Amino acid sequence: MIITELSGNLNDLPPEEREALTIDYVTFDNESRLKRVQRATAESGDEVALRLPTDFRELADGDILSRDGDKVFAVKIAPTDVLVIAPRSIREALAVAHTLGNRHLQAQFFDASSEFGKEVMVVRYDHTVEHHLDHVAVPYTRGEHVMPGAFRHAEHSH
Repeated sequence: MIITELSGNLNDLPPEEREALTIDYVTFDNESRLKRVQRATAESGDEVALRLPTDFRELADGDILSRDGDKVFAVKIAPTDVLVIAPRSIREALAVAHTLGNRHLQAQFFDASSEFGKEVMVVRYDHTVEHHLDHVAVPYTRGEHVMPGAFRHAEHSH
């Protein structure tokens, strides 16, 4: 089966419609969720092929790859091992951002209304970052999280 467009998202369906579906999940990691052309295997063992439009950005958790009646192939985003950094002050935040920015680390930022419940910077786990945070005593936690968007490199030039 070749999928050329997404058919909505499970999270946008009414609960009663969603509960009536037989969902076969296809799991994507941070890198594969960005590829518009690829093959992947669903939990059932069925293979799906993606050939999405050139303006495709990325897959999101719950995206519907295909739907035939009550049978659905849907995206499941694999959790990512991350450090959730929660500086106590703007000074700590700027110092951490400067240090990590010099390393060109991919980061995401969240406010208090996010799943994290406070303003945080999230980076993929890296033992040297963890060591630095311990050294400068900036609060952080490590955990597996399904990220709402893929980690991407920021566009920049020197």
